[in-house]
Amino acid sequence: MSRALPKYNKRRVALIGGAAAVVLSGAVIAGSALAGTPKSDSGAGARTLAAGGNTGVGTITCPDVASRLPAVPAAAQAEVDRNLTLLQTQINEANTRLKNTVGQGGPNFVNNAILGPLKDKRVSTIDRIAIAIGRKGTKPTGLDALAACTLNANGANGANGTGGAGGNAGAGNAAGNAGQGQQANGSAAGGNTGAGTISCPDVASRLPAVPAAAQAEVDRNLTLLQTQINEANTRLKNTVGQGGPNFVNNAILGPLKDKRVSTIDRIAIAIGRKGTKPTGLDALAACTLTK
Repeated sequence: MSRALPKYNKRRVALIGGAAAVVLSGAVIAGSALAGTPKSDSGAGARTLAAGGNTGVGTITCPDVASRLPAVPAAAQAEVDRNLTLLQTQINEANTRLKNTVGQGGPNFVNNAILGPLKDKRVSTIDRIAIAIGRKGTKPTGLDALAACTLNANGANGANGTGGAGGNAGAGNAAGNAGQGQQANGSAAGGNTGAGTISCPDVASRLPAVPAAAQAEVDRNLTLLQTQINEANTRLKNTVGQGGPNFVNNAILGPLKDKRVSTIDRIAIAIGRKGTKPTGLDALAACTLTK
């Protein structure tokens, strides 16, 4: 009996060792599988945050214009008030757009499609305020420095693509979906494909006789209109593949129209100082993308 016991013990040790080896192998395999899964998910999360599109965090704030104005002549007060109200409307519209485009675009979407167009609109509106005051008093200068707006602290982080703790699950999912379709948005889905050039209606041919005293100012602004078109075409080339389906309209054609409205308005005002101010020229402001 003493001889059989060691053999039995040997068999038992062998069985236990084999079972342990199987368990350890399974643990290693399972551990490897589990280790791979979170790595993939965390990578996707990193790509989502790094995409830097509109995370919808924060609000847009702009410098106050009313407090920086000189004394406003009574005859200009109504026009100044109307344009100050318009400035606030533009901010409200930009904040609404910020909310409605969560998860869209690439790293420069907020700057190109929201903050940039807002600045251009404000430049035009602030310029009209200065002109209105200048008709009846001394035209204020330096107000254009108040045109640029910014996102608040959280919004700026989102726009820069750092994400951080501000990115909630909903925004992350939306940004993730946008990231998966980013290439399509940049090309076939109607982003900036880089095809074609921007064409605008000719203003010079639609003007009445220009008084000699206004000719220099009119010519200067006609040259500016062409410069604006050239800059827009350059921007079209430099942003190929960027943005969502409305990128070209929102980030290039829209701002160009706002600039042209302001410039065309200055032309009409210059002519009107020495003659009859032409009307209906604003209809020439909108430009199109030709293929």
